[in-house]
Amino acid sequence: MTPTRHRGGHGARRLRAAGIAAAALTAALGVFALSAFHVPVNEIDPEPALAESEVVSPEIIGIRTFIPPSTIDVEADIPYGTRDDGTLLTLDVCSPAAVDGADPTALPAVVSIHGGSWARGDKANDDWRRVCLWLASEGFVAASVNYRLVPDATFPAAIDDVSLAVDFLRTNAADYGIDPARIGAFGGSAGGNLAALLGARGEGPLDTGSRVAAVVELSGPIELTTEALEADASSMWLHGIVGAYLGCDGGECPAASEASAISHLDASDPPFFVGHAEAEVVPVGQAERFAAALLTAGVPLDLAIVPGDDHSIGILDDALRTRVSAFLHTHLAAS
Repeated sequence: MTPTRHRGGHGARRLRAAGIAAAALTAALGVFALSAFHVPVNEIDPEPALAESEVVSPEIIGIRTFIPPSTIDVEADIPYGTRDDGTLLTLDVCSPAAVDGADPTALPAVVSIHGGSWARGDKANDDWRRVCLWLASEGFVAASVNYRLVPDATFPAAIDDVSLAVDFLRTNAADYGIDPARIGAFGGSAGGNLAALLGARGEGPLDTGSRVAAVVELSGPIELTTEALEADASSMWLHGIVGAYLGCDGGECPAASEASAISHLDASDPPFFVGHAEAEVVPVGQAERFAAALLTAGVPLDLAIVPGDDHSIGILDDALRTRVSAFLHTHLAAS
C-alpha cells in the first residue's frame, strides 16, 4: 500500500518544505504554550484495533478494488493545530505527481474524513489511505484528517477539528499547490456526517474560512434527533453511538439538531453528492430525507442509492468512484 514518492522541481520542493516548516513551527509554539501550563500534548494515535476501517467485511469491496498508482506523493502527519486539551491534530496530504518542467498549477483539494462511529478509525488505515491515493490519482490534492474521538471528546469537537483543517489548508494553500477557492469534502459513515455538517454550517461564499465548495457523503447518519432515529427504526447500536457522540445518556439530546446537517441547510450551501446502500447499518431513510431537504433548500444534488448492505467506502466501487470523481471535477473546476 505504500506508494512511491515523487516530487516536482526545486521550486515545488521549496514550497512544500516551507509549508511543513511553518506548520511544524505553529504546532511547536502551541506545544510550548501548553507545556507551560503542564498540559500534556498528544497526537491522536488509536490502538490498532480502534484504528481499523469502519468497513468490517474482509471482502475486497468498494475502495479496496482501487489499485493505487506508484506516482502519488504522500506527506504524513502534518500538524494542523493543537487544542486546549493538548491534542495535536494532524493530517496526511496525498498529491498528484508533479511533472518536472511543467508550469505549476494550483489544484483543487478534497478533505477526506474517516468514519468509525466518531469513536474510532484513523486517517491512514488501509482503506482511508486508499481513498487519499484515489483522490490524488484523480487530480486532487487530498488531505486525510484525524480528529478528536469519543469518549475523550464529544460534539462539537470533531466538527471543530475538521473545520480547522479546512481553514489550515486554505491559509497554507500555496505550500501544498492548492487553489484556496476550490476545496471540497469527502466523508463516509461518521465522516459522512462531518462532511455534510461542514458543508451545511455557515452561509455565504464557499471560498473563505472553513467553507467548502462541494461535499461527498457516503452512508452518513445525517439527522441525529431521537425523532428521526425512531422514524427510521434505527438499531440500538445507532442510538447508542449517537448518544455517546453527543454526550447524552438517553432521551432527546440537546445537541442533536445542531449536530445534524439537515438543520443548517440554505441556498448558499455547496453541491452535495449523497451515496447510500439500500439495506446497510445506517437506515436509507437518512439519505432520502436529506436528499429531499437539499432539493427543498435549492442545493444541487446527486443522489446514489445502491443495492446491498455494504457501508461507507465499502460501496465505493469502480462505478461509484466514476460518479463521485465526475461530481467533484464538475463542482471544483476552475472558473
